[in-house]
Amino acid sequence: MISLRSVTAKNGSGAAVGGAVSDELQDREFAQFRDLIFRVAGISMTPAKKPLVAGRLHKRLRHHGLKSYAEYLDLLDQFPEEMQIAIDLLTTNETHFFREPKHFEFLRHELLPRHFAQDSSKSPLRIWSAASSSGQEAYSLAMLLNEVAAREPWEIFGSDISTRVLEQARAGVYNIDQAHEIPDPYLQACCLRGVGGQAGNFAIDPALKSRVAFAHINLNETLPDVGRFDVIFLRNVLIYFQPETKREVINRLLEKLRPGGHFIVGHSESLNGITPGLQTVAASIYRKP
Repeated sequence: MISLRSVTAKNGSGAAVGGAVSDELQDREFAQFRDLIFRVAGISMTPAKKPLVAGRLHKRLRHHGLKSYAEYLDLLDQFPEEMQIAIDLLTTNETHFFREPKHFEFLRHELLPRHFAQDSSKSPLRIWSAASSSGQEAYSLAMLLNEVAAREPWEIFGSDISTRVLEQARAGVYNIDQAHEIPDPYLQACCLRGVGGQAGNFAIDPALKSRVAFAHINLNETLPDVGRFDVIFLRNVLIYFQPETKREVINRLLEKLRPGGHFIVGHSESLNGITPGLQTVAASIYRKP
């Protein structure tokens, strides 16, 4: 077996050695990448995604000095660390702070007052952002809870299949252009403007960040022991899954949802006809009996 070091050998200029990279991803190779991402992450890619796959993986071919996508496929079979890089590149990670505001309004006006009005000796309120990407959803939830229940026991847990975006989530540092997505009171109370080398960025306040944890989890596999939750967010993820994969992923997550807990998906998504037994609370909001 060749070593990854030998594949990534550099010449004196720092460029990867090797022949010219093929500019074309062959249909057979694309089919193999489609099978790989479906097998690992449960994500279905249409033929229209072929340019995206070619573009995102092209730099990895150059990095390793490979001449074709077929050679890169062979490399993936040998090195799990490169497989994770490929998964990071091929998964979609678009997200925003306070995306789909009606869900946050539901938490603020209905779920949170009802929960905290009950016996305060109960276990902490736990919310899982099950496809947290670079952390904006998890921190949005934390900002809301910090305002309405700062002294109550609560925990925010985020997870994603991409190790790359989880690094940013744990750092809690974002480009200042995203600050407009955050309501001004939260921006003032929960965020710090970067100075010096961090000029142009803002950071989540360390005190708030300490109440948010992140983990690398593949929802397409058996879930680790992460405890049980009162609310699970799985928004704008199901659109990438086939019906059977949707059922499998949702059933795994529902095992982690407490009875009476709420399961929230994106506004463009629905669980109707996929998972029987859930009660519809509002569009895209469901309750486990």
